[in-house]
Amino acid sequence: MSEVVVTQEVAKPLRRRLPDEREAITHHFTVGGQEGYLTVGLYENGIPGEIFITMAKEGSTVSGLMDCFATAVSLALQYGVELKVLCQKFSHTRFEPSGWSGNQQIGYAKSLMDYIFRWLALKFLPTEAQPIESASITAAAGLTSGAPVQAGLAGIVQNGDAPACQNCGAIMVRNGACYRCMNCGSTSGCS
Repeated sequence: MSEVVVTQEVAKPLRRRLPDEREAITHHFTVGGQEGYLTVGLYENGIPGEIFITMAKEGSTVSGLMDCFATAVSLALQYGVELKVLCQKFSHTRFEPSGWSGNQQIGYAKSLMDYIFRWLALKFLPTEAQPIESASITAAAGLTSGAPVQAGLAGIVQNGDAPACQNCGAIMVRNGACYRCMNCGSTSGCS
């Protein structure tokens, strides 16, 4: 008896390149003293297809890493990875540099990645698809919508003994004998 070998063809991913002439948006940002520019190249329908991240300190390690990361994200977008998936994955990542962004819609950025992907979500995704933003923190802290985020969150962020949230990485706030995350609402085990 002869064996029958069945081969299955796997679909090869297809890259959708942007046109040679395209619209783009450039956004200036500052996170923890690090300045940069985010440029987003758009397809004809206004959907992002590439990003460029230019840091103010050209030649630095941060600048080189951000440039390479932007290339990887651009390729992901062109091969069909949805922006929503990237925003959910990279929003709220925590590492240095971090700090106040000066953007009232974002407030405190936990890293450059956190800022960039939260800004992309605000700019290009419908509100129901966006990750939890600092606006929920503002509401939880009892601030009015016109109050600066930095002033209202100063007491929350300075909890040196508070642990980081297991779900989103934000610094938790004491809630009785336990801790509560003002970002996503989870607790440290108390009810």
